[in-house]
Amino acid sequence: MWLTSGIPLKITSAGWGQRSVLTGNPRNTWAPVCVYSLEKDLPVPYSPILALHICAGAVGLFSGAAAMFFRKGSPRHVQAGKVFVASMLIMAVGALYLGIVKNEPGNIGGGIITFYLIGTGWLTAKRREGEVNRMDWVALIIPLTLGIFTWVSGIAVLRSGATSQNGVPVGMSFFIGSICLLAAAGDVRMLLRGGVFGVTRIARHLWRMCFGLFIASGSFFMGPSNRPLRLLSAVGIGQHLPAALFSTGLYLFLTILPLLLLIFWLVRVRFTNAFKGKPMPPSADVYSLPT
Repeated sequence: MWLTSGIPLKITSAGWGQRSVLTGNPRNTWAPVCVYSLEKDLPVPYSPILALHICAGAVGLFSGAAAMFFRKGSPRHVQAGKVFVASMLIMAVGALYLGIVKNEPGNIGGGIITFYLIGTGWLTAKRREGEVNRMDWVALIIPLTLGIFTWVSGIAVLRSGATSQNGVPVGMSFFIGSICLLAAAGDVRMLLRGGVFGVTRIARHLWRMCFGLFIASGSFFMGPSNRPLRLLSAVGIGQHLPAALFSTGLYLFLTILPLLLLIFWLVRVRFTNAFKGKPMPPSADVYSLPT
């Protein structure tokens, strides 16, 4: 697009804004708009790692949702789970790399804990009951270190009088830090008992997978600059969709949906008879459990 002065007009971001600012609409209403800036027609930087990270995250969200709703242990559940694990591990590595390059501690920590949760959740289902090795002691360092560091950082933020750090509310920092410490406590219990068995093994697998999906969905839907709208607008779709699809309420629901499903499955595993007497077979990718 061009202004009357002949200077090229480049779209730098897309998101939610007031119509009256950009379109001259006198109504004080909010709608998906594009934010423009006056810049020379410079080449847009392209990062193949970023593209891979985004694609892997999108695949992870869809395959994770599919694995959650397919019958547990069915061939479709197993295949969706394999795609979910592979895509989430790729996404986590991409987040770690981009966080280091851009000096974003939140992405570094998020990438590490996501890789840890998905990796240990997958190993829980892959291994035999009661199987542990020395690498489990090494893996324990990850949630323990992240949990302590996150809590110390959160306390420092509160003592400074602030309520957020790098746009992240301090309450969320304490929440994630607590989850890391709980994961570390679970690892310690597993190591001291010589492995996990029965419904405990199923619960460990479920909660780690679900919480990894929660981190991915939160990063996508509640991240900065309305990521869903930006991505759909980039491929020429976003501007043709109703504004209701980009509402904060819908984003919040999609973000917490993995947590709601996590609570549902943990309650069903721990406090009902649906899973008792039906442990996951040793070294199997398929375990038939009722939904």
